[in-house]
Amino acid sequence: MSTPTGAWQPAPPVRAEYELPLEAADEAGQSIRVPLVTRVLSAGWFRRALIALVLIGLWEATARAVSNDLLVPTFGATLSAFVQGIVSGELLAKTAISMSVLLRGYALGVALAFALTSLAVSTRVGRDLLSMLTAMFNPLPSIALLPIALLWFGLGTGSLLFVLVHAVLWPLALNMYTGFLGVPATLRMAGRNYGLSGLRHVVLILVPAALPSIVAGLRVGWAFAWRTLIAAELVFGASAGQGGLGWYIFQNRNELYTDRVFAGLIAVIVIGLLVEHLVFDTLERLTVRRWGVQH
Repeated sequence: MSTPTGAWQPAPPVRAEYELPLEAADEAGQSIRVPLVTRVLSAGWFRRALIALVLIGLWEATARAVSNDLLVPTFGATLSAFVQGIVSGELLAKTAISMSVLLRGYALGVALAFALTSLAVSTRVGRDLLSMLTAMFNPLPSIALLPIALLWFGLGTGSLLFVLVHAVLWPLALNMYTGFLGVPATLRMAGRNYGLSGLRHVVLILVPAALPSIVAGLRVGWAFAWRTLIAAELVFGASAGQGGLGWYIFQNRNELYTDRVFAGLIAVIVIGLLVEHLVFDTLERLTVRRWGVQH
């Protein structure tokens, strides 16, 4: 080997190859094995159950401190009333009535939100229309429209559907439109290169890419619709003497069955938790996380 000065130098020595022995599979597994207590403490279900137990303990302590079942019944009395309502079928029947109306109103709200946002991403007029309508009606509480709904549709399911559609439509439309705007331009261009336009472009390109925002909007719309329905049924119960869970709560309040009132409230909470975790978490797992849109 020559240098700039022309002097010859020997080549550097070659390093001998070597191998690092790998740790055995069973030993490696034992080295990273997490203790059972640590796994249980880090589990989400355990933390939620612990929080629920703490809240139940605070409830029981408050009930015993007040010592008046007409104001705050104990957790045991409420649980007994809840079980009796299920066994007698009354609580289940009221829940079925509420869920039947809720699902119809929710489906109508989702369909209208999809139509409105599809129009908004396709035309300038639709975008201005969505912006104007959401600015006007989204801040308006749904229950405030109940008197008008009673005048237009009377004491019936039509009034409930009217306020439920209002509760679902605007938050879902805003989330859906925000998700559509966040779709990368490359995906939009890919859809156009394949000849997709109009509704096909929305369904095949925008909806899959905007799934996190759409699922978030569905969650928010569900929560708004559920609490709006219970509040509306309280008014319907006072006016017409019929309804679902809202009427169940109102009727038992008039008859001073406070334990049944709390049992109805527990039913509202339980249904909300079941829909949140069994429906929306499953939907998120089967779509958003499975397709890698969100981690």
